[in-house]
Amino acid sequence: MLEDSKDLLQHPRRNLGNRYRSQAKKFAKLATMDESRFNDNIGWAEQSARQAILHDFTDENNWRCLADIKVIIGDGEGLSAVLEDLFSILGRDPEQIEQLKDIDFLKLGLELLEAAFARDPLDPDVWWQQINSPNESLENLSGFVERCKRLDFRDQRANIIFGRRIERIRDSGQIDLFIELARNLLAHRPQNHELWLELGRLYERLNKTEEAWICYDHVQTLRSHSNVRDEYMSRLTARMDGDDEKIWTRPPVSKREEFLDQMVALASRVSTIEEKLEDLEEEVSVVNNDEQKLIRLLGQKDFSEAFFVARRLVAQGENWAEQYMEQARLGLD
Repeated sequence: MLEDSKDLLQHPRRNLGNRYRSQAKKFAKLATMDESRFNDNIGWAEQSARQAILHDFTDENNWRCLADIKVIIGDGEGLSAVLEDLFSILGRDPEQIEQLKDIDFLKLGLELLEAAFARDPLDPDVWWQQINSPNESLENLSGFVERCKRLDFRDQRANIIFGRRIERIRDSGQIDLFIELARNLLAHRPQNHELWLELGRLYERLNKTEEAWICYDHVQTLRSHSNVRDEYMSRLTARMDGDDEKIWTRPPVSKREEFLDQMVALASRVSTIEEKLEDLEEEVSVVNNDEQKLIRLLGQKDFSEAFFVARRLVAQGENWAEQYMEQARLGLD
């Protein structure tokens, strides 16, 4: 239940975002009208603006509101933190992060904010229109796909922003590209049960029963109170009822291994800390190689890769890996 509450907090709630932004603007206006209560009113304005972003980080106006208040109070460091947070939900693009170095945020911060929105609109419909624009100065779809390979989507908000973008790709009929990008997002944040569910439904519509079962199984593993995998089995059983030649069983371990191996390979690109193999060689060999790998990945905070490695081992019947899978989940959260 606590996990559900945390997930809910990260999902945009536009009405609350609009309400807090309106409140922030009201207090900011009062601050400029009454100098004797400037500090109190601007403090309330800043707090409300933060709440607006907390409740709806997908609305660019909420970010503009907080950035404007930071300029009013002369908080350059605070404006830098706002931009850094924005770049986190835009995939921590190295090109954007580089722009945060050695600049006067009170002079250029708002300009940098607008430049980020011009390149990466938070509204998925605006983004899709821009992607399909004939304007050569704008990023096209192939450029977006290439950029996705180097972005960091571990932030849950980034997964939501880019998840909505790739939905537009799916709706345009580019199913294979959607699957490729969806699996990339899941490699960064494997606990995104909603995207696993969407991917499972897509595989089901494509009659790829084994892939669909693996995705549904993943959802049910992440959310023990869910029964989407069991419901899928019931649908398959009902569809094949009376036909002894078409009795369907769960995918073999080899198929699950193949799927999870692919996710491990994707997740390994997310690693940010150098492997220290020389340290491992000095350790006393008290665990098997798979367990050593899991311990190393967790120690390096490569939680995505550790999750899929442990998940693969559990699929192979190595129940001892369940504790490492849970540790990886906790690390991702």
